[in-house]
Amino acid sequence: MLRSSVIAPPVGALLRRYENPGELLSCERVTQGLLNRGYRLVTTRGTYFLKHHLDGDQEVIARQHRATQRLQTLGVPVAPPVPDGHGETVAVIGDGCYALHPWIEGRHRDGAHLSMLQSRQLGSLLGLVHVCLAQIMDPGQVMDPIDRQEYESANPAETFSQIDELLALSRSARPHDIFDTLAEHRLLERRALLERHADRRPPPASSGGWVHGDFHPLNLLYRGTEPAAILDWDRLGVQPRAEEAVRAAAIFFVQPAGELALPKVRAYARAYRRAVGAEPAELAAAVHRVWWERLNDFWILRWRYQLHDRRADPQFGAVSALAVWWTREYEAVRDAFTA
Repeated sequence: MLRSSVIAPPVGALLRRYENPGELLSCERVTQGLLNRGYRLVTTRGTYFLKHHLDGDQEVIARQHRATQRLQTLGVPVAPPVPDGHGETVAVIGDGCYALHPWIEGRHRDGAHLSMLQSRQLGSLLGLVHVCLAQIMDPGQVMDPIDRQEYESANPAETFSQIDELLALSRSARPHDIFDTLAEHRLLERRALLERHADRRPPPASSGGWVHGDFHPLNLLYRGTEPAAILDWDRLGVQPRAEEAVRAAAIFFVQPAGELALPKVRAYARAYRRAVGAEPAELAAAVHRVWWERLNDFWILRWRYQLHDRRADPQFGAVSALAVWWTREYEAVRDAFTA
C-alpha cells in the first residue's frame, strides 16, 4: 500500500469509470522515473499501471494515447491506455489527470546489458518508431524549424552566465560534500572547454519530424531479450529525428567512466540509418548538435542547486564525464554514427 507521505490517487473514483474493473486489492507507488507519478494497481480482474500526469493537458495526453493506439496496429511495442466505459482514456478527477494502462511485466536494460545483436535491434526499433510516427501523425505539424527558437543551439554566452551562477551555489553549499567538490571541478572544466570551442556552435537544425522525445532505458521494457513496450510518450513532438537517435545512444551506451561503448553505438547507428533511410550526413550533423548540447547543459546541477531536487544526482558522474570525453574523442564518436 502507499506510504503515508504520498498522497494516494483517487483510485475508487477512477475505477468507477470502467466496466467491471474488479475490486481493488492494492495500489503501490512505482519508484523508478523522474517525472510524473506511477502506481501498480491490482484488482481482482487484473494488474494495471496507473499514471498521474502532473502537468497534464487533457487534449495533449489524448493525442499521445491515440498515437500509441495507432502505433500498436503497426507492430510497435507499446502499452496503449485502457478505455473507460465511454471510450475515454484520460480521466480528470479533481485537479488530477490520470490514465490507466495494462501492466507490462519486464525489466529495463541499458547498453551494458545489450549484446551487439540487441544493440542493432535497438537502432532498428527507434527507426521503426520514427517511420511509423511519420505515417500516423499530422504532417502539417512537421515544419522546417530553421527559425523556431527551440531548435537554436545553445548560446555559449548564456552558458557562461549559468556556469558562474552554479559555481557560486556549489561553493556555498553547506554541508559541502564530495558532490559539491565534483560539481565545482566539472563547471570549471566545462568553462575552459567552451572557451576553447566557442567557435564551433552549430546552426539551427534544418528539418524536423515526429519523435518519441524521451527514448532511454527507463522508458523501454524488455521481456527476456525482446522489447516488450516503449513507455512514457509525454514528450511526443516534432524535433530533428536523428538527434533523438544520438541522444538515446548517449544514454543507453554511456559507461560509468563517461565513455561511450562505440562498437555497440556503431551497430545501433547502422541499424537506425537503415531503418529510416538516413544518410550519414544527417547523423553527422546530429552528432555535432547533441555534442554541443551536452557541452552547454547542466540540468542535473540546476535540479540540485536551483530546484533543490537531488533525484538525478547519481547520474552526474557519468553524464558530466561524457561531455569531456566526447570532446576529446569527437571524430571517433562521429565515425561510430556515420561509418
